[in-house]
Amino acid sequence: MRILLISDIHANTVALKSVLESAGDVDLIIPAGDIVDYNPWPLEAIEMVQESGMVTVLGNHDRDSATGNPIGYNPAAAVSCKWTHQRLTPEAKRYLLNLPKSVSMEIEGVRFFICHGSPRDPVDEYIFPPPYTPRSLLEDFLRKTQAQVLILGHTHVPLIQKFEEGYVINPGGCGQPRDGDPRASYVVLNVEDGKVELEYRRVSYDVDRVSKAILKEGLPQFLAQRLYLGV
Repeated sequence: MRILLISDIHANTVALKSVLESAGDVDLIIPAGDIVDYNPWPLEAIEMVQESGMVTVLGNHDRDSATGNPIGYNPAAAVSCKWTHQRLTPEAKRYLLNLPKSVSMEIEGVRFFICHGSPRDPVDEYIFPPPYTPRSLLEDFLRKTQAQVLILGHTHVPLIQKFEEGYVINPGGCGQPRDGDPRASYVVLNVEDGKVELEYRRVSYDVDRVSKAILKEGLPQFLAQRLYLGV
């Protein structure tokens, strides 16, 4: 089974389409939360997730855009969150708020655990690559979830760590990378008979189009500029 892992789409449907085209045929798509906010196409992003049958979880921006309550956000993010809230339909808000905080599933004999933040704080905890987050903690997450593949998001920074028990993976930012590389980030898994093969990839997309759309909607200039820098 061929599985596409993405995270933090953040209403950037241009980047999402480039990732889908680059990844090619897959059997399943798993986004690790934050479908909306920051970029100008929240409803279109939700529609793409729904129509593709993606298995996704609740991100903090999904929750806070649906409620219109950006607590602890920086000024640009707070403006974007409220802008997104105003454009979401009642149906879209209900969809986002009904997303599960975590998902456990088995595919081809491999156990998966998916959340946006971490297993101990599924929506809000930031788990960065070691040494910021100790490898021992990542391994502990694997053991406690009894997963062979633990999928996280939230940081917009790729993380791939292999242990005897399995993998901890953050596929990085699809719609707003923050690791200094402006290209959209994703991971493809090949899962068969209890075994996992992993491929990490980047793909360029039309940043100019997204940046211009951000400015046209009156969203903060910083959100348009950061896409060129991957920050």
